[in-house]
Amino acid sequence: MISTGGPRNSAPGTLNQLFFKACERRKPDALQVKRDGRYQPISHDTLKDRVRRASLGLELLGVRPGDRIAILSTNRPEWVIADFACLTTGVADVPVYPNLPADQTAYILRDAGAVAIFASDAEQTAKVASIRGECPALRHVITFDESAGGDMTLAALESKGSAGDTDATRTAYMARANAVRPDDLATIIYTSGTTGDPKGVMLTHDNLYSNTIAACAAIPNSGDDTCLSFLPLSHSFERLGGYYVMLNFGASIAYAESMETVPKNLVEVRPTLVLSVPRLYEKMYARVLENALSGGPLKKRIFYWARSVGERWADVKLAGGTPGGLLGLRYALAHRLVFSKLQARTGGRLKYFVSGGAPLAPEIIKFFYAAGLVILEGYGLTETSPVIAVNTPANYRIGTVGKPLPGTEATIAPDGELLVRGPQIMKGYFNKPAATAEAIDTAGWFHTGDIGELRDGFIAITDRKKDIIVTAGGKNISPQPIENKIRTNKFVAQAVMIGDKRKYPIVLIVPNWENLEKWAKAEGVAWGPPADLLEAPAIREKMEREVLGEIKGLAHFEVPKRIGLLEHDFSIERGELTPTLKVKRRVIDKTYKSVIDALYEGNPSEHEPALAS
Repeated sequence: MISTGGPRNSAPGTLNQLFFKACERRKPDALQVKRDGRYQPISHDTLKDRVRRASLGLELLGVRPGDRIAILSTNRPEWVIADFACLTTGVADVPVYPNLPADQTAYILRDAGAVAIFASDAEQTAKVASIRGECPALRHVITFDESAGGDMTLAALESKGSAGDTDATRTAYMARANAVRPDDLATIIYTSGTTGDPKGVMLTHDNLYSNTIAACAAIPNSGDDTCLSFLPLSHSFERLGGYYVMLNFGASIAYAESMETVPKNLVEVRPTLVLSVPRLYEKMYARVLENALSGGPLKKRIFYWARSVGERWADVKLAGGTPGGLLGLRYALAHRLVFSKLQARTGGRLKYFVSGGAPLAPEIIKFFYAAGLVILEGYGLTETSPVIAVNTPANYRIGTVGKPLPGTEATIAPDGELLVRGPQIMKGYFNKPAATAEAIDTAGWFHTGDIGELRDGFIAITDRKKDIIVTAGGKNISPQPIENKIRTNKFVAQAVMIGDKRKYPIVLIVPNWENLEKWAKAEGVAWGPPADLLEAPAIREKMEREVLGEIKGLAHFEVPKRIGLLEHDFSIERGELTPTLKVKRRVIDKTYKSVIDALYEGNPSEHEPALAS
């Protein structure tokens, strides 16, 4: 069975074309950055001039088309300037997550053969300095901040280019930028690597250009939208959706100061469009629950009443109806008492959230929908530039990731794996022809590694193929939906199911210690450091009740039989999470082997209280 998003809706193109066309709008606030306590605009004209001068500066440094240049920075306007300076020079850039440790950064720079690197600040420059001897191709370190060190600053690079910015060099610059062809390499994005070393995904100009045009056709926009950008631009989801798509829309892109300041920046910027991974929505949902449940009996009753009304209202809307009568009146009251406060925390102007990068629990999507905050869940991979499918206001079905984009074909292999084909499929893995051949078959189908279904043209992802748990008894369990359900609980920070080739599944839980402490104090339960509470009977019983409460309705063999509590949340630094916050299951298996082995000793029925029997 093949589902298609229709024919491709654009001729092949380049990101350079997209950039120059976007700059023709000459908006005064193409980008926004917070400086001196307030958001300040950067115009298309300024952006275009700075990109050109940086490109001319790179040329004077000896950088040539076909070279690779890395970008190691948090989100900021200079990221955009560096990106298009590379692209218009005919250079492929290599984004590097700023939270990657030095050894992984060195691997990427060596593997890509980067001749230069843009580094944002003193911390990143020091990281590069510590590994520079391991990167023989690296000739130039260009920093964004004046006091960051390095070989030269971005301002100095632009000044160098400005000195030779004449009519003749401008003509040559445009000729060089326009000489870039759609199938030329635009970027090498290194995958997170849940197993083994990361692989460099080679994306062409047209891979990203075609995906941008198709995504713009799917998501409505008004031309005067504002987007708050906070996911790392080294993440293909943010780079495409929060950057190239917004640039093509004509939206103003405002950069959050940091991940920690996102709640404050939402209120300041008042965006109309926001992209995020599920963790933001999970945290917002948990915060709403916590506020409601800690506000006294009346507030708690009002919240649960409003949520119930909102769910009934959402059911009618999602079925294509118009809620009216008593339900309409009750929803209006529920909105005024509860949902309007959640909308205010987003700035009050939000049209859509877009979610990607990992599955989001349908319960959370429906709650936000009922609150008037529509989450358009989509799906893709770095190898697909990245968008394969996305829910849209016209084609919206909770529990799916939407219909394929125009020009994208999807089919389900006999083993349940989703295969896709279209203009956004990568050129291949850098220096890895065998891995490329394994990922893309001779018919051009890219093997996603995800188990999926096609439902009336909508794609539903059930799990990662390699994450499927097959118990010793031969039962197949998809852990992601179960983990997602468990993580909706306000007392749970993280959940990972274990059980492949084991006699039954278990679940490792990182409690939300802050919420758990509030409960303990209210109940008079003795409290102490988390390490001392892992085996405390009252804490274990509480967490077991909470987990069981979230997974009602599972088949008997799917229910985790035991729970293991962990002291610390998973981290990138310890290698437990990828930079995109995906859990590295093999690392978890190895790191917590003693905890896991202990949970498989004896029979569950011998342990009281047991999570399940």
